[in-house]
Amino acid sequence: MVFAMGLLFTASKMYSQDGADYTVKFTRSWTEKTHPFEYPPAGLVGGPHFSGLIGAAHGGEYAIFRDGTPPTPGLEKLSEEGKHTPLDKEITAAIKAGKAGALFETGPIKDASKTETTKVHVTDKFPMVSAVAMIAPSPDWFAGVANVNLKEGGKWVQTKTVELFPMDSGGDDGTTYKAPDKDTNPKKNTTKAATRHFVTNGTTPPVGTLTFTLQK
Repeated sequence: MVFAMGLLFTASKMYSQDGADYTVKFTRSWTEKTHPFEYPPAGLVGGPHFSGLIGAAHGGEYAIFRDGTPPTPGLEKLSEEGKHTPLDKEITAAIKAGKAGALFETGPIKDASKTETTKVHVTDKFPMVSAVAMIAPSPDWFAGVANVNLKEGGKWVQTKTVELFPMDSGGDDGTTYKAPDKDTNPKKNTTKAATRHFVTNGTTPPVGTLTFTLQK
């Protein structure tokens, strides 16, 4: 199931029948101006920032997260502490099992005016990408997008920008940025973040974007 794609712009172009390389630009739009309610102060636990992004190229048999299902241990750790391990090990295991094709990562975004860039290789077998980054500090909130298909109509898209929405992994019962650790057992389902920190007048604005650009 495609979730939270928020497509902004897409243009298709034939590149290769076997695979394609994309640059991935990670941009943060979560700021005090866009999400003012209890926005964390600069001196709190390293200040408001995103952890490094971690994602995978995959097919329909694999998912980093699914809306409405409990988090994996890797997703929970990423959403609560910003750590890529053991999520990177879960992705590597999926690659070895033939369910995913590649892992990609970036550094954190501490300054909202900065971006992070990485690369990912996709193939006919693994044309989709999913990625997550912790919204920090927070109990278990993360920015995520799932099942972004970079092949449309038999062609690799030349560029695609998708919106990252705030998610609650379901691993912690905290309800504020500054909430103390309160582990949830059993784990709740991963859902869109529904607190006042992210919902304004009934809508949930994106907290960032990913832009995929085909490399020639």
